[in-house]
Amino acid sequence: MIEGVRVLPLRQIPDERGKVMHMLRADDPHFERFGEIYFSTVYAGVVKGWHLHERMTINYAVPYGSIKLVLFDDRDGSATKGQLQELFVGESNYALVTVPPHIWNGFKGIGHPYSIVANCATIPHDPAEITRLDPFSPQIPYDWDVRHG
Repeated sequence: MIEGVRVLPLRQIPDERGKVMHMLRADDPHFERFGEIYFSTVYAGVVKGWHLHERMTINYAVPYGSIKLVLFDDRDGSATKGQLQELFVGESNYALVTVPPHIWNGFKGIGHPYSIVANCATIPHDPAEITRLDPFSPQIPYDWDVRHG
């Protein structure tokens, strides 16, 4: 587990009409602050990444479909510098993943035909505080291909 990353199972309340899927409440002990919430769709097999935020803490949940979320820590002084973390998040593993600033993150859609990723971010989107990197850059030692066995 990368230092500062949290993964918390989320509550779902199903009944014969459908279900309620909790994500984040202002009175949760892990709630930091509200900046904005947005939803991103990702088609199966597509990679969105890499991103690194200077100030934003990300709170991801996947209410529809599923993704492979990959994190990489290259923070100087971090106890987990150089480590990768791979998480499978979605309807069958419904969880809140909190990613602090300065952690590279990206995700690959694995739900068909697409997945919906919610992000309750701690600050409004600011293009000046995000760094982007090609998902296949050798700077991050990760291969997005499916591994068999």
